[in-house]
Amino acid sequence: MLIGGEWVDGEAGSYPITNPATEAPVGEAPEASVAQAEAAAQAAAEAFPAWSRTPLARRAELLRTAGRLLAERQADLVPLIISETGATAQVGSRMQVPVAIDRFNRYAAALERDFVIPLPPYPTAATPLAAGGLIGGVVHRQPVGVVAAISPYNFPVVNIAGKICPALAAGCTVVMKPAAQDPLAVIVLTEILREAGFPDGVINVITSSSPDPAAALTTSRHVDMVSFTGSTVVGTKIYQAGSATMKRLLLELGGKGAALVLEDADVAKAVAGLVSVWGFHSGQICTAPTRAIVHRSKYDQLVSALAAAAPNLKVGDPTAMDTVVGPVISDAQRARIEHYIQTGSDEGATVLVDGRRPSHLDTGFYVGPTLLADCRAGMTPVQEEIFGPVIVAMPFDDDDEGIALANGTDFGLYDYVFSQDTDRAYRVARQLRSGNVGINTAQRNHETPFGGFKMSGVGRDGGEFGLHAYTEMQSIVWPG
Repeated sequence: MLIGGEWVDGEAGSYPITNPATEAPVGEAPEASVAQAEAAAQAAAEAFPAWSRTPLARRAELLRTAGRLLAERQADLVPLIISETGATAQVGSRMQVPVAIDRFNRYAAALERDFVIPLPPYPTAATPLAAGGLIGGVVHRQPVGVVAAISPYNFPVVNIAGKICPALAAGCTVVMKPAAQDPLAVIVLTEILREAGFPDGVINVITSSSPDPAAALTTSRHVDMVSFTGSTVVGTKIYQAGSATMKRLLLELGGKGAALVLEDADVAKAVAGLVSVWGFHSGQICTAPTRAIVHRSKYDQLVSALAAAAPNLKVGDPTAMDTVVGPVISDAQRARIEHYIQTGSDEGATVLVDGRRPSHLDTGFYVGPTLLADCRAGMTPVQEEIFGPVIVAMPFDDDDEGIALANGTDFGLYDYVFSQDTDRAYRVARQLRSGNVGINTAQRNHETPFGGFKMSGVGRDGGEFGLHAYTEMQSIVWPG
């Protein structure tokens, strides 16, 4: 681990990292102590004053250098990411490292201008407080301070880059805590950042299979902000823990994406969007459209098309270029997904496509594409995030009912509307209680603000909004 510019072993030893496709060991990760987590936070706090004063051009240079070095290491890094995450070759090579490189370059480019927002003079009459006149002012975006960046297991390098790039650009220092299941690529990324020339203490990384070191970061007085992506259960604990020290929070939590398919929708487009649940990282993505909410006139057609598509998605070895569905991250996650499938069946859903324990695979934590049809709003797998290759389908009769079903969970991260009338789709989208809505597409726009309503989190990152997330607004005024 890297703490204050020094590479150190875990005081609690190390723990094994397992390949979810082969169940073989990938390597060992350091087991941090709580004291080491606090030391990393203190090192970041000590480095903050100098780094926050570092000229923008120098910060940009270091970010660009890191992006270039990451590109040079891509050929070595992708196989490591595939082995510890179970990502398929397609996802690993196209969506893991390349997107991280883009984020380094994007936030380097953002530093071509400063963070000052000029304001027009404000005419003020004399008061007992002070003389009147034209009062000038600017809004200066100050870096928030030390950021604890706690990332999930599905996209370890991409997600951590999405946190540290805008944070470093804004002038913050960081302590990275990758997910316990797959931290090795983030350690390699830390080596790259050191090689790029970031000063001691600006970048720190700790790893652990225990939640205690990460929990220590959420209460440390050296940490000013927690940027967390992960489950709502953990997010609520961070929210509570950070309140005592008024930590700034960016919490991107669970999702239960609704794909609202109206009666005039292009069914083929809707099916293509929904199949992304199965084909993109085995459904281990919070933006997935896992609930197919379909107008009754199109319901049978869409469900039949989904059932017909499932056998065409190859489940197996993630290193094979034609594999579409790889393993999920762990045996525990597989068991959790299987529990939700069984619970749905017990509650009355029809298991139209059953992906449990693919018969041709004896090793690995695999769940194939699964479709639960004839669902009702109150069913457990309709209400709770599964984080696996499972789609639940239910019909509706009019727009109001469909919108109510889409809004009828505790989550509100990413929904979808499918209709050939884009004006109608736009009007429906604006009624969804969701931080993001895709119309006739599962594609993302990475410049839009990203985050959720309700229990899907607080705050926004992405594009320019990522810079805002890691700054505080400071007003400076003076007499004209």
